[in-house]
Amino acid sequence: MTDETAGYADFEFERRFLVRSLPDALRDTPALIVQSYYLSDGGYALRVRCQASGVDAGLGPESDAQDVLRRHAGAVDFAAVTVKGPSAGGTRYEAEREIDPRVGVELVRRGGAQVLKTRYAAWLGADGWSVDVFGGANSPLVVAECERSGPVVELQIPDFCVTELTDDRRFSNESLALDPYSGWSAAFAQELARTGPRFRQDFGPNTTIPSG
Repeated sequence: MTDETAGYADFEFERRFLVRSLPDALRDTPALIVQSYYLSDGGYALRVRCQASGVDAGLGPESDAQDVLRRHAGAVDFAAVTVKGPSAGGTRYEAEREIDPRVGVELVRRGGAQVLKTRYAAWLGADGWSVDVFGGANSPLVVAECERSGPVVELQIPDFCVTELTDDRRFSNESLALDPYSGWSAAFAQELARTGPRFRQDFGPNTTIPSG
């Protein structure tokens, strides 16, 4: 870690975007993620995440987080407890501590409001991207994010990104755990049709790049 980034150790810097359809060519090396939020209030959150690398659980709108976790508990190879603060300008306090996967599985099984998704990773343009395809009550939501060790400026945005969600608390995972996308997706579609897509310009010039 450099002196410049040392002060950023407990912060995350990311920009997030709505995706309508993820190209099949990018659906490689999936990771199943099941996570519980034990606190979600005003942008503050306490989360336990379980992740199973290489697992495609075939998530859909009928998928149940507890059932999926039960079937794939043995494949969980990463778990962590994370404390988060409110997001502002694509910057958010985040302190994460890795824990034993077996403990993580039991914590997620025993409580919290849960989110279920498959994460895909891809290198697009100058950055690595994560694309989350949600299951259960948040299906068919797809969100792409670019995270860096410092502010995400002058970003090359893949052409599959429809509009920017950075700092839109409705799309934070802790909000989705309590108020799933399926309950307000139609209203958001009307909102987007009325306002049009938005891409923030206060992080320096954006450029659009092809995704395939």
